[in-house]
Amino acid sequence: QVQLVESGGGLVQAGGSLRLSCAASGQTFTHYAMGWFRQAPGKEREFVAAISWSGGGTYYSDSAKGRFTVSKDNTKNTLYLQMNSLKPEDTAVYYCAAAILAAQAMRNMPHSMPHWGQGTQVTVSS
Repeated sequence: QVQLVESGGGLVQAGGSLRLSCAASGQTFTHYAMGWFRQAPGKEREFVAAISWSGGGTYYSDSAKGRFTVSKDNTKNTLYLQMNSLKPEDTAVYYCAAAILAAQAMRNMPHSMPHWGQGTQVTVSS
């Protein structure tokens, strides 16, 4: 059984930074692409970033590109999202997700990923 646990959310001022972590457990994650999604109040869940199982491919939404960096440490089964230059519109619950598929396909799967974490709240004040 796959378990994903996010941490690192919090309250930060606009322009600040946060690093989210997602610890994966329950099985070997070889061949699992992993990614981040977010859901703001009253809005649909949306894709943020994804990384291939090898770590060699990274993919970002237009809003995340240039500000966020997704990475993973396979020795620790941990996924990260470094978020810089945060804006109030980045306020949302951030979820990590995992699946055996091409990482670039995650951007089309905000509701259908097979494995999800419980989410961590990120609040950016203006």
